[in-house]
Amino acid sequence: MLKFYINNSEQETDDNAQGDSRETQKAIEELLGMSHDMFKHVLALNTYSEPFLSMRTNDQRAIIEQLLGITILSEKAENLKEMVRVTKNKIQEEEFRIKAVEDANGKIVEQVDALKRRQRMWQEKKDQDIANFKTAINDLSHVDIDEELRAHTELADWNTLNNAQVQLQKDVAALQAQEGRAERDVKKANKALVGWQDGVCHSCNQSIEHLDSHKKEIEKAEKEYDETNSFLAELQAAITELRTQEETVPSKPRTFYDNAADAHNHRSSLSTLESQLQSKQDESDPYTDQIADMETTAVQEVTWDTINELTRVQNHQEFLLKLLTNKDSFIRKRIIDQNLAYLNTRLEGYLGAVGLPHTVVFQNDLTVEIQELGRDLDFDNLSRGERNRLILSLSWAFRDVWESLYQPINLLFIDELVDSGMDSAGVENAMGVLKRMSRERNKSIWLVSHKDELVGRVNNVLKVIKENGFTSYDTDVELV
Repeated sequence: MLKFYINNSEQETDDNAQGDSRETQKAIEELLGMSHDMFKHVLALNTYSEPFLSMRTNDQRAIIEQLLGITILSEKAENLKEMVRVTKNKIQEEEFRIKAVEDANGKIVEQVDALKRRQRMWQEKKDQDIANFKTAINDLSHVDIDEELRAHTELADWNTLNNAQVQLQKDVAALQAQEGRAERDVKKANKALVGWQDGVCHSCNQSIEHLDSHKKEIEKAEKEYDETNSFLAELQAAITELRTQEETVPSKPRTFYDNAADAHNHRSSLSTLESQLQSKQDESDPYTDQIADMETTAVQEVTWDTINELTRVQNHQEFLLKLLTNKDSFIRKRIIDQNLAYLNTRLEGYLGAVGLPHTVVFQNDLTVEIQELGRDLDFDNLSRGERNRLILSLSWAFRDVWESLYQPINLLFIDELVDSGMDSAGVENAMGVLKRMSRERNKSIWLVSHKDELVGRVNNVLKVIKENGFTSYDTDVELV
């Protein structure tokens, strides 16, 4: 189980860190505010950790970028990438929402257009009905109903007279037809009698004396002639009688209504039409409120303000992302130039303090250049003591840069670097720097050494004794 204490007070940690070295390391780095690699080069120096200048170039660059704050830019860039992704998703969601609103509005507009067509048809029919009512009322208003009623009375008399005269004419025509037939019969009978009187048969033009049978026909013809002639006289008398009954039929009276009943209902019809006209005029448009409601409430306003604002934010985020990720970004250059100059200045000071004659400078591309009297060197070309002096100077310079950018560090652990491969001058110079750090900057420095002569150079000594597999600690140390 991993536990952290600050001023003897246990700090809460993520339970996920228990039993998992990766989670434990993550929790430690979050609390300390630095990675494990940075911790080894700034806070705890030892002889078995790979020196900074022996690391591969990319690993060196990663530590320098973390030290100078470039890593923070990368972390912020990752955060910005996530923000850009979220913003793009919001823009897409807003576009989908607007598309859905536009589709819904389109359907509503179609419904409104259909209602407006019905509204026009309804209005046209209403206007036509009103016009028809007005026309009918105008026509009825010009009718003199008293005159109309008198005209219908005269029309009834005229119909009676006209019908009687028509029937009289029919009767005369029928009698005249019978008269014509009777005249033909009289002529026929008369011709037969005339022939008989001449002694000739009117049928065969032979003498009637040799035909006794014709005598009966002659007798019959005489009888028919007398009857026919008598009927003709009766018909002529009847026709003459009918002629005396003929009258002159006057012009047919003109009326507005087809019958007297409609004329008597004239006033009620006019009143009904006026009432219907008023009702039609008072009819309210059944579509107006519905159309207005759909146009004002159903149709949603489409605004691109949100997308425009999100697009502006996205452009700003992408611009910031380029500033953070582009190697030619002035931000990266400014951070590197400013902090790198401070790093080189502090490194130069510490190299002089430990008595190392070499020049060590970090370039703008974050590579390291080591020179001695104008001659380029590699870290491996240095002696062990020179390497240790350079390792210490780099660590102290790194610490100064870290404290200037982030927060102070009150601890420093150095394991055998001072007394391993360094001459007395080197040890003396290194101890001088450490004592000034402890005295002037109030640093708690833990120096692990096997050199007994260093005991008198420090204020506090903790002796570690390992015997038979057990380790014990003793603060009572005899000064030599």
